[in-house]
Amino acid sequence: MIQALLLGIIGFIANCDYALGTSLIKNPIVTGPLVGLVMGDLTQGVIIGGVLELAFIGAQSVGAFVPPNVVVGGVLGTAFAISTGSGAEVAVTLAYPIALLAAVVENVFMSFIFPIAGTWADKFAAEGDYRKIELVHMGGGLFSSVVFGALCTLGFMLGSAQVEAVVNAIPTVITDGLTVATGILPAMGFAMLAQMTINKKVVVFFAIGFVLSSYMGVPVLGIAILGVAAAILQTGLLNGDTPAAQAVIDGGDDDDF
Repeated sequence: MIQALLLGIIGFIANCDYALGTSLIKNPIVTGPLVGLVMGDLTQGVIIGGVLELAFIGAQSVGAFVPPNVVVGGVLGTAFAISTGSGAEVAVTLAYPIALLAAVVENVFMSFIFPIAGTWADKFAAEGDYRKIELVHMGGGLFSSVVFGALCTLGFMLGSAQVEAVVNAIPTVITDGLTVATGILPAMGFAMLAQMTINKKVVVFFAIGFVLSSYMGVPVLGIAILGVAAAILQTGLLNGDTPAAQAVIDGGDDDDF
């Protein structure tokens, strides 16, 4: 019972990312270690959180699309995997269906509750009462955080025994397939992220990083340091330029041309 309540608190805090500003505390790489502490296995919490972070990295809201709920999926997926003594591959398998079910609840918020709250905010804006607009925004976000925190608590209380039975009944051939899928999902997540970010200005740096990693054996930390150095050179910070100033200079050149 105490573990279920603590998991609910983690879910509440993680979902506050939507209410109080984007701090990325909802990501599995953050919630995973916290769940590991609650479940008494910090090491597995860190490992599973890292795997789920890669698996969910491409699940981003674009337009009206509501992605799988990473908070409930990450918390319960990690908790169930640790409680059943399973590996990261089972955590991914459990986390995605749970996240999809939680997305149904999130769709209710996005389709009905938040739009109604938006009409209240419009009314207060017309009255010039900005304090009430803030209360509507934060109140709606905190209410959703309470709901998703409760889902984490109830889900763990109702599902731990059933999930353990299901996991134990999974044939070895399926478990082996899930292990392979666990290696593929992070690659898919990176591919989805790359599709949104890579363009002709940065693809050269992507190629350089690939060569350094695959053919020269440079560790990830070394590539990250080189990436930071390249970003500093590209933005002209060593010359005292700021990105805003550089944009003005570039715009001036276009006008003169």
